[in-house]
Amino acid sequence: MLKQLSIFAENKRGAMNGITKVLKDNEIDIVTLVTNDSAEFGIVRLIVDNPEKAHSVMKDAGYLCRLDLVTAVEMKDEYGSLNNILDSITNAYLNIDYIYISFNRETAVPVAIMKSNDEDDLDSYLLGKGYIVL
Repeated sequence: MLKQLSIFAENKRGAMNGITKVLKDNEIDIVTLVTNDSAEFGIVRLIVDNPEKAHSVMKDAGYLCRLDLVTAVEMKDEYGSLNNILDSITNAYLNIDYIYISFNRETAVPVAIMKSNDEDDLDSYLLGKGYIVL
């Protein structure tokens, strides 16, 4: 499992720049980033090289944030790969709260990053099915 930093941010000009500046100033490398927005606020989800430090410096900078455990599973770079993983998860009666796609920097292989309330079961299940879980 990986630790993901989630930051609650106001949806206004310069908000992302403020977040990335805090990370840059503290020499924290962003590995993956995805945002979800609403009219006034959004959630910025990041995988970084030092999640505990990132959490601490973002809180110190006044951001509402938290660390969550997520599952990151490598997937084949071919048609239907994500669907095959999700079919397998559905058949195991496990639930995914949200998902986004990134890639493994070392191998350039696509990676599905998933949040589930069943993290331990999800990791074990995917490993048992022969998937590479980061």
